[in-house]
Amino acid sequence: MADEELPEEQDVPEDETLEDGEEQIIELIDDEGKVVKFRLLDVTEYKGEKYTLLLAAEPNEEVADDEVVIFRLNEKEEVLEPIEDENLLQEVFDYYVSEEEDEDDVN
Repeated sequence: MADEELPEEQDVPEDETLEDGEEQIIELIDDEGKVVKFRLLDVTEYKGEKYTLLLAAEPNEEVADDEVVIFRLNEKEEVLEPIEDENLLQEVFDYYVSEEEDEDDVN
């Protein structure tokens, strides 16, 4: 999903306590007013900022099933902010993958 498809900021849902195996669903509104549902993959911190990594929760035309969508998490204002910088998006994704690999090596 291209960043320009989404409004500038999206409200962050209240934190929910999830049972093991449950998925947190986040609903975002695209520029056409359609609700797009995402599954929260993870929240990671990179260079002092938090980022949400989302996956499509249901088939849609804008996001591939295996595509990760990344937003900057602004906790103070409780919004998700789109990231325009493709290099930053790649850096955050690469960092997340390396952290997951390191965690798998420990377990």
